[in-house]
Amino acid sequence: MPDSFNPSTTRPSGDMHSPTLHTARRVRAALPNHTDVAIIGCGPGGLQAGAQLARAGLKVACFDQHYVAGGCATMFERGRSAARWRFDVGLHYIGDCGRDGQIPTLLRAAGIADIDYVPLDPDGFDTLVFPDLEFRIPVGLHRYRQRLHDTFPSEKKGIDRYCRFLSETWTIFNSANQRGGKIGWLTGLQVLLRGRLVARYQHATIGQVLHDCTRDPQLRAVLLGQSGDYGVAPSQASALLHAGLAMHYFAGAYYPKGGGQVIADRLSAAIEAAGGSVHLRRGIAQIVVENGRAVGVRTEADSKQPSVEIRAKVVISNADIVRTMLELVPADHLPAAWRARAAGWQMGGALWLTCAGLQGSPEQLGIRAANYWQFDSYDVERFYTEAATADRPTPRGCYITSATAKDPATAGHAPSGMTSIEVMALIPATWSIWGVNAAEVHSGEYRKKTAYVERKAAIEAELRQRLHTVLPATSGQVVMCESASPMTHMRFTRASAGTGYGLAATPDQFGQQRPGYRGPLPGLYLCGASTRAGHGVVGALMSGQRCAQKVAADLGVQLQDGADRQDK
Repeated sequence: MPDSFNPSTTRPSGDMHSPTLHTARRVRAALPNHTDVAIIGCGPGGLQAGAQLARAGLKVACFDQHYVAGGCATMFERGRSAARWRFDVGLHYIGDCGRDGQIPTLLRAAGIADIDYVPLDPDGFDTLVFPDLEFRIPVGLHRYRQRLHDTFPSEKKGIDRYCRFLSETWTIFNSANQRGGKIGWLTGLQVLLRGRLVARYQHATIGQVLHDCTRDPQLRAVLLGQSGDYGVAPSQASALLHAGLAMHYFAGAYYPKGGGQVIADRLSAAIEAAGGSVHLRRGIAQIVVENGRAVGVRTEADSKQPSVEIRAKVVISNADIVRTMLELVPADHLPAAWRARAAGWQMGGALWLTCAGLQGSPEQLGIRAANYWQFDSYDVERFYTEAATADRPTPRGCYITSATAKDPATAGHAPSGMTSIEVMALIPATWSIWGVNAAEVHSGEYRKKTAYVERKAAIEAELRQRLHTVLPATSGQVVMCESASPMTHMRFTRASAGTGYGLAATPDQFGQQRPGYRGPLPGLYLCGASTRAGHGVVGALMSGQRCAQKVAADLGVQLQDGADRQDK
């Protein structure tokens, strides 16, 4: 691939619509008295499950307290109609979107085949920026391995061992995915025959793997450069999760043409086209349980609308896993083992988001169709431990990306001649470091507290400075800026600990150690970032498919497009 890569030559031009195009209609949609499937939460997992089950002939109703469908995979807009800015909340890039890639295959099972995917720079879709080293991660494990060899010639043995571990993990994951995620004797046989390192490190952290590969601090930092994609320290993160994520992007890194919300929009439309419904501004207060079985949901009441009970044959919770267990399931119906389990779960890292509008085009500002990961040092473990123990929220690095640069043929990310950009950082949602308490976060009063406002302003200013350091041409070009803290994330998606990653991907919370797709009660099913398919867009979509498989099998219906394999 050439070093000079222009994604605008790969796709036709087009425009994008407002994220709130369907909001009013879905807010006003009449609630059903009864439905076959009631889905709590309109994140990608819930929408995927809903679309597949609706296509199978079941009546589906989805509920979400937000004003747009999509969970973390949404966008928001600011500015007048003639000068509109649109920003991504959580979907900034996805992997493996070739014709037979994971995400297109999953979406085809939901009846969606009209999404275009714009490739990021294949010579460096992720650019790692350290104090005195810049490293571009290319598409393809072989190219990556060679670039590591060229950069660290004295570390070839350790590099080869690390890359072999990635390759073995991907082979095993693909084998399991072909059987619907089922871990059985065939997978075990493959591990024995083709996964020696997988067998050794299946319960290890990525920190332990790297300890056996290299002592070079710069190389270790480069190998951990994408750890922000799961938000867990090297000493705690599952080695298998790290490997699977890296390989997911080596199959190609992409951005959905038309913006990060296009997947949620297509899934929502598929549900409605099949006779289902999507209800926004309709939070669920409780799962209705009778005789030990989930039989429906009860909506939240507010000043404008009373609580309504909707009966259902089955209930799927795509809501936050901790809230599902400790708030939505009535306490006297939740088995004690599940309650204890939920109380002990560790959540993934919380995220800060700064959205900025810049004067000038991506070319003028020196922004490639790539992501930039900036680190203050090569000690990635310290990056996480200092953040976790700080008495004030303080960034130790950042992630920078621009939809305008990634999707240049689509009008609407920014006004003409300007560039939208997002700057993110891992910062804990611990209330005390923000100068607020739990009650203020729950009520929303935290937004008015002086300590919170001051700390938020300080972080925004620092991340703007980091942006200018990484991309000097952006200095002095900011014309608008808005930021969201982990508390903002909690308010809009009701995510525990302000994370979009769900349960932290530690060895004891990964794979089969995560909740499955059948819940603790008959009639209750689970999907989303905290289930066995894992976090991220592909994990959420896969969880929705596997949850739909469970529901379809139990209700005696057949899913379309061959999506009928079972994960026991």
